[in-house]
Amino acid sequence: MKTNSLRFLSLVVIVTAILTLPVSALGQKRKPRPAPERILIGYISDSSCGLQHMPGMDEKECTLMCAKNGKFVLADRDHKLIYRLDKTGQEKSRRLPDRRSK
Repeated sequence: MKTNSLRFLSLVVIVTAILTLPVSALGQKRKPRPAPERILIGYISDSSCGLQHMPGMDEKECTLMCAKNGKFVLADRDHKLIYRLDKTGQEKSRRLPDRRSK
């Protein structure tokens, strides 16, 4: 009786190991899909101000001042959305010229 119970328990352990191993192995080999590229139109802002800057202050000056303690973001005022910028976006934002007409 003990021998049959031991064999059955061994069989259950082996079958369980066989069934769970391929599933976990497949999960580890999967690579995350990169997000599709999109073109976004907006204004360079900072993470503190977002869509609205301090009243009475020039937007560019406010953005540069606030970005010292925060990060640059892309502000889509039409849709009221804020997008975080990656490291490359942060570097490029610092170098953008002032495109407003004078």
